[in-house]
Amino acid sequence: MPAARGTSRSASARPKKAKIPVVPAREAYPVPIVLVSGKEDFFASKATSLIKQTLVTEDPELEVTELAASGYAAGELASYVSPSLFLEPRLVLIDGAESCTDAFITDAISYLEVPIDETTLVIRHRGGQRGKKLLDAIRSAPQGIAIEVSCEPLKANELVDFVMGEFKAERRRIVPAAAQQLVAAFNADLAELASACSQLMTLSDDVITEELIDKYYGGRVETTGFKIADAAIAGRVREALALARHGFATGIHPVPIVAACANKLRTMAKVSDLRGTDAQLASQIGGAPWMIGQARRELRGWDDRSLARAIQLVAETDHRVKGGSKDAEFAVERMLRMIATRQL
Repeated sequence: MPAARGTSRSASARPKKAKIPVVPAREAYPVPIVLVSGKEDFFASKATSLIKQTLVTEDPELEVTELAASGYAAGELASYVSPSLFLEPRLVLIDGAESCTDAFITDAISYLEVPIDETTLVIRHRGGQRGKKLLDAIRSAPQGIAIEVSCEPLKANELVDFVMGEFKAERRRIVPAAAQQLVAAFNADLAELASACSQLMTLSDDVITEELIDKYYGGRVETTGFKIADAAIAGRVREALALARHGFATGIHPVPIVAACANKLRTMAKVSDLRGTDAQLASQIGGAPWMIGQARRELRGWDDRSLARAIQLVAETDHRVKGGSKDAEFAVERMLRMIATRQL
């Protein structure tokens, strides 16, 4: 058996255990044990690719092994983590630790005590109680032995910041309104959203603007619930109805349109009586500063009564499109017409 890290120390001489560093996917780096936790597979893939790229840069002869924890057999880990005859570094990727076998938990915890030099073990765990004993052991590992990469799904109000971060990472810039349009086009599909960001950076060397988003993704943007809600709340009744009908014809379900209206009206209600900068209110009620600024602008022409009635109307329509009406599309059109004309 090759020499293992820490074997020359007595148990009493080992470093005091502490919580391991928790880093985002974009900042993942190789250490002996990397726990990749959370449900968002896009972030997990990004973290794993970054770790692999770093290791390959250090040594092109890196050996990569992929294992499924759900079918793991006792003793299997030892054959993959030990260096080869030529001492090439190793990267062992373990997927599905949330459904692992008991044997994997036992072997992985044992490995934590004596991790092998020149070997990086990446363990993917999407959540749940299975494997908790192993997770606790990793999270209390001695300093320098392990890190955790957090891959939790983003909330709706974090998507624009995600887009801005994709451009910032490449030292590029996108204006907030254009980032909002891009989010509207791809919703919460992070893989598609990131791909669109990369494509835009190859299409233009300049700052990414709303005009550029319209040019390449206008067809997707105009059929989203938020685009329809924007038109209705701004009082553009013909545009709102035309977009809704086009959306229905291209497969958009009534539910996300109602949800978009509800989201925007709730934000408007939250900021209606508040004072402060957009950034101050964003930290106070949640959301991005640009969302607060937009809600404040959209409040022009609305009073407390009409805003309250619109929120009630959206709640009624939500019931109708979820089974309370035989014609969900008509219910949506009625809601949009009443909001846009303020006939509340």
